Amino acid sequence: MVEHLIVRNATRTFGADAGLFGLDLGVAAGEVHALVGLNGAGKTTLMRAILGMLRLTTGSVQIEGVPITRLRARAWRQVGHFVEHPFAYLELTAHENLALAARLNGVDPAQVADAVDSTITDLALDRYARVAARRLSQGNRQRLGLAAALQHHPAPIILDEPTNALDPAGVILLRELLLRRARDGAAALVSSHHLDKVARIADRISVMNYGRIIGSLDPGASDLERSFFDMVHNDDEQRQP
Repeated sequence: MVEHLIVRNATRTFGADAGLFGLDLGVAAGEVHALVGLNGAGKTTLMRAILGMLRLTTGSVQIEGVPITRLRARAWRQVGHFVEHPFAYLELTAHENLALAARLNGVDPAQVADAVDSTITDLALDRYARVAARRLSQGNRQRLGLAAALQHHPAPIILDEPTNALDPAGVILLRELLLRRARDGAAALVSSHHLDKVARIADRISVMNYGRIIGSLDPGASDLERSFFDMVHNDDEQRQP
Protein backbone atom coordinates (compact mmCIF):
# COMPACT_ATOMS: atom_id res chain seq x y z
CA MET A 1 0.00 0.00 0.00
CA VAL A 2 1.15 3.55 -0.76
CA GLU A 3 1.44 5.54 2.44
CA HIS A 4 0.46 9.19 2.14
CA LEU A 5 1.61 9.87 5.70
CA ILE A 6 4.61 8.41 7.53
CA VAL A 7 5.78 9.27 11.06
CA ARG A 8 9.10 7.83 12.21
CA ASN A 9 10.62 7.99 15.70
CA ALA A 10 8.67 11.16 16.52
CA THR A 11 9.94 12.61 19.79
CA ARG A 12 9.01 15.82 21.56
CA THR A 13 8.92 15.79 25.35
CA PHE A 14 7.36 18.15 27.87
CA GLY A 15 8.38 16.12 30.93
CA ALA A 16 8.87 12.52 31.96
CA ASP A 17 5.38 11.43 30.90
CA ALA A 18 4.18 14.14 28.50
CA GLY A 19 4.83 14.49 24.79
CA LEU A 20 5.84 11.99 22.12
CA PHE A 21 8.40 9.24 22.68
CA GLY A 22 9.81 7.53 19.59
CA LEU A 23 6.44 7.15 17.92
CA ASP A 24 6.01 5.42 14.53
CA LEU A 25 2.83 5.57 12.47
CA GLY A 26 1.68 5.33 8.86
CA VAL A 27 -1.53 5.96 6.96
CA ALA A 28 -2.04 4.40 3.53
CA ALA A 29 -4.04 5.59 0.56
CA GLY A 30 -7.68 4.56 0.88
CA GLU A 31 -7.35 3.93 4.61
CA VAL A 32 -9.00 5.39 7.69
CA HIS A 33 -6.53 4.94 10.54
CA ALA A 34 -8.02 5.69 13.96
CA LEU A 35 -5.90 6.84 16.87
CA VAL A 36 -7.46 6.28 20.28
CA GLY A 37 -6.30 7.04 23.79
CA LEU A 38 -7.33 8.57 27.08
CA ASN A 39 -7.17 12.32 27.58
CA GLY A 40 -3.53 13.36 27.77
CA ALA A 41 -2.27 10.38 25.77
CA GLY A 42 -0.65 12.73 23.24
CA LYS A 43 -3.09 12.50 20.32
CA THR A 44 -3.36 16.24 19.76
CA THR A 45 0.39 16.68 20.22
CA LEU A 46 0.96 14.14 17.44
CA MET A 47 -1.56 15.85 15.16
CA ARG A 48 0.11 19.21 15.71
CA ALA A 49 3.53 17.71 14.97
CA ILE A 50 2.26 16.12 11.75
CA LEU A 51 0.95 19.49 10.60
CA GLY A 52 4.17 21.31 11.44
CA MET A 53 2.52 23.28 14.23
CA LEU A 54 4.95 21.73 16.71
CA ARG A 55 8.61 21.03 16.01
CA LEU A 56 9.91 17.55 16.80
CA THR A 57 13.10 17.13 18.83
CA THR A 58 13.99 14.02 16.84
CA GLY A 59 12.27 11.95 14.20
CA SER A 60 10.45 12.91 11.04
CA VAL A 61 7.08 13.31 9.37
CA GLN A 62 6.65 12.73 5.63
CA ILE A 63 3.63 13.61 3.52
CA GLU A 64 3.58 12.04 0.05
CA GLY A 65 7.20 10.98 0.64
CA VAL A 66 8.43 14.52 1.35
CA PRO A 67 9.58 15.63 4.84
CA ILE A 68 7.23 18.33 6.09
CA THR A 69 10.22 20.61 6.65
CA ARG A 70 10.62 20.70 2.84
CA LEU A 71 6.95 20.58 1.86
CA ARG A 72 5.94 23.43 -0.45
CA ALA A 73 2.85 25.56 0.03
CA ARG A 74 1.12 23.88 -2.92
CA ALA A 75 1.51 20.46 -1.26
CA TRP A 76 0.25 21.78 2.08
CA ARG A 77 -2.91 22.92 0.33
CA GLN A 78 -3.62 19.25 -0.44
CA VAL A 79 -3.75 18.41 3.27
CA GLY A 80 -7.11 18.56 5.04
CA HIS A 81 -6.89 19.20 8.76
CA PHE A 82 -9.00 19.96 11.78
CA VAL A 83 -7.22 20.19 15.14
CA GLU A 84 -8.74 21.09 18.52
CA HIS A 85 -11.25 23.79 17.52
CA PRO A 86 -13.10 24.77 14.34
CA PHE A 87 -11.76 27.97 12.81
CA ALA A 88 -14.07 30.46 11.16
CA TYR A 89 -14.27 34.19 10.56
CA LEU A 90 -17.21 34.96 12.82
CA GLU A 91 -18.51 37.92 10.81
CA LEU A 92 -18.67 35.88 7.58
CA THR A 93 -21.46 33.49 6.68
CA ALA A 94 -20.91 29.76 6.49
CA HIS A 95 -20.90 29.97 2.69
CA GLU A 96 -18.40 32.85 2.69
CA ASN A 97 -16.12 31.00 5.10
CA LEU A 98 -16.11 27.92 2.90
CA ALA A 99 -15.51 29.90 -0.28
CA LEU A 100 -12.51 31.58 1.34
CA ALA A 101 -11.16 28.24 2.62
CA ALA A 102 -11.57 26.73 -0.86
CA ARG A 103 -9.53 29.52 -2.42
CA LEU A 104 -6.83 29.24 0.25
CA ASN A 105 -6.65 25.50 -0.44
CA GLY A 106 -6.05 26.01 -4.13
CA VAL A 107 -9.46 25.09 -5.53
CA ASP A 108 -9.85 26.33 -9.11
CA PRO A 109 -11.79 29.63 -8.89
CA ALA A 110 -14.24 28.32 -11.48
CA GLN A 111 -14.99 25.33 -9.23
CA VAL A 112 -15.20 27.06 -5.84
CA ALA A 113 -18.98 27.50 -5.90
CA ASP A 114 -19.57 23.83 -6.75
CA ALA A 115 -17.11 22.66 -4.07
CA VAL A 116 -18.79 24.81 -1.42
CA ASP A 117 -22.33 23.83 -2.38
CA SER A 118 -21.43 20.14 -2.48
CA THR A 119 -19.89 20.11 0.99
CA ILE A 120 -22.68 22.22 2.46
CA THR A 121 -25.06 19.50 1.27
CA ASP A 122 -22.77 16.68 2.49
CA LEU A 123 -22.82 18.04 6.05
CA ALA A 124 -26.42 19.35 5.97
CA LEU A 125 -25.50 23.00 6.38
CA ASP A 126 -27.93 24.21 3.71
CA ARG A 127 -30.21 26.12 6.07
CA TYR A 128 -27.21 27.85 7.66
CA ALA A 129 -25.31 28.75 4.49
CA ARG A 130 -26.21 32.46 4.74
CA VAL A 131 -25.94 32.64 8.54
CA ALA A 132 -22.96 34.38 10.14
CA ALA A 133 -20.60 31.92 11.82
CA ARG A 134 -20.94 33.74 15.15
CA ARG A 135 -24.64 32.81 15.18
CA LEU A 136 -24.07 29.09 14.60
CA SER A 137 -24.42 26.58 17.40
CA GLN A 138 -21.30 24.79 18.58
CA GLY A 139 -22.29 21.68 16.65
CA ASN A 140 -22.93 23.55 13.40
CA ARG A 141 -19.69 25.47 13.78
CA GLN A 142 -18.00 22.06 14.13
CA ARG A 143 -19.65 20.96 10.88
CA LEU A 144 -18.43 24.17 9.23
CA GLY A 145 -14.84 23.51 10.32
CA LEU A 146 -15.01 19.95 9.02
CA ALA A 147 -16.50 21.10 5.73
CA ALA A 148 -13.60 23.53 5.28
CA ALA A 149 -11.13 20.72 5.96
CA LEU A 150 -12.69 18.27 3.51
CA GLN A 151 -14.25 20.24 0.66
CA HIS A 152 -11.09 20.42 -1.49
CA HIS A 153 -10.76 16.60 -1.59
CA PRO A 154 -7.41 16.44 0.25
CA ALA A 155 -5.26 13.32 -0.02
CA PRO A 156 -3.99 13.20 3.59
CA ILE A 157 -6.76 14.07 6.07
CA ILE A 158 -5.85 14.83 9.70
CA LEU A 159 -8.82 15.15 12.08
CA ASP A 160 -8.46 15.57 15.83
CA GLU A 161 -11.60 14.56 17.76
CA PRO A 162 -13.85 15.51 14.82
CA THR A 163 -17.08 14.24 16.42
CA ASN A 164 -16.84 16.60 19.41
CA ALA A 165 -20.04 18.67 19.63
CA LEU A 166 -21.69 16.75 16.77
CA ASP A 167 -25.15 15.32 17.28
CA PRO A 168 -25.86 11.75 16.08
CA ALA A 169 -26.97 13.01 12.65
CA GLY A 170 -23.74 14.97 12.29
CA VAL A 171 -21.66 11.93 13.25
CA ILE A 172 -23.35 9.84 10.56
CA LEU A 173 -22.86 12.54 7.91
CA LEU A 174 -19.18 12.88 8.77
CA ARG A 175 -18.73 9.11 8.75
CA GLU A 176 -20.26 8.79 5.28
CA LEU A 177 -18.19 11.68 3.93
CA LEU A 178 -14.93 10.24 5.31
CA LEU A 179 -15.69 6.82 3.86
CA ARG A 180 -16.33 8.39 0.45
CA ARG A 181 -13.05 10.29 0.64
CA ALA A 182 -11.22 7.08 1.55
CA ARG A 183 -12.81 5.21 -1.35
CA ASP A 184 -11.49 8.00 -3.58
CA GLY A 185 -7.96 7.26 -2.32
CA ALA A 186 -7.49 9.67 0.58
CA ALA A 187 -5.54 8.66 3.68
CA ALA A 188 -7.33 9.71 6.87
CA LEU A 189 -5.92 9.83 10.40
CA VAL A 190 -8.69 10.38 12.92
CA SER A 191 -8.18 10.69 16.66
CA SER A 192 -10.90 9.98 19.18
CA HIS A 193 -11.65 8.64 22.62
CA HIS A 194 -14.97 7.21 21.37
CA LEU A 195 -14.19 3.66 20.28
CA ASP A 196 -17.73 2.92 19.16
CA LYS A 197 -17.68 5.82 16.69
CA VAL A 198 -14.27 5.22 15.10
CA ALA A 199 -14.72 1.44 14.90
CA ARG A 200 -17.52 1.99 12.37
CA ILE A 201 -15.17 3.61 9.85
CA ALA A 202 -11.62 2.53 10.78
CA ASP A 203 -9.52 0.08 8.82
CA ARG A 204 -6.96 0.17 11.64
CA ILE A 205 -7.09 1.33 15.26
CA SER A 206 -3.87 2.26 17.04
CA VAL A 207 -3.87 2.73 20.81
CA MET A 208 -1.84 5.57 22.25
CA ASN A 209 -0.75 5.98 25.88
CA TYR A 210 1.72 8.46 27.36
CA GLY A 211 3.01 9.53 23.96
CA ARG A 212 3.58 6.05 22.54
CA ILE A 213 1.72 3.59 20.31
CA ILE A 214 1.23 0.62 22.62
CA GLY A 215 -0.75 -1.70 20.33
CA SER A 216 -3.62 -2.03 17.89
CA LEU A 217 -7.24 -3.15 17.95
CA ASP A 218 -9.29 -4.98 15.34
CA PRO A 219 -12.23 -2.70 14.42
CA GLY A 220 -14.41 -5.76 13.86
CA ALA A 221 -13.66 -7.41 17.20
CA SER A 222 -16.22 -7.67 19.97
CA ASP A 223 -15.87 -5.84 23.30
CA LEU A 224 -13.43 -3.26 22.00
CA GLU A 225 -13.72 -1.17 25.14
CA ARG A 226 -12.54 -4.00 27.37
CA SER A 227 -9.62 -4.71 25.04
CA PHE A 228 -8.71 -1.02 25.01
CA PHE A 229 -8.77 -0.58 28.77
CA ASP A 230 -6.89 -3.85 29.33
CA MET A 231 -4.17 -2.66 26.93
CA VAL A 232 -3.87 0.72 28.64
CA HIS A 233 -3.94 -0.84 32.12
CA ASN A 234 -1.23 -3.33 31.22
CA ASP A 235 0.92 -0.55 29.80
CA ASP A 236 0.42 1.53 32.95
CA GLU A 237 1.47 -1.41 35.10
CA GLN A 238 4.61 -2.00 33.05
CA ARG A 239 5.52 1.64 33.46
CA GLN A 240 5.48 1.43 37.23
CA PRO A 241 8.98 1.40 38.82
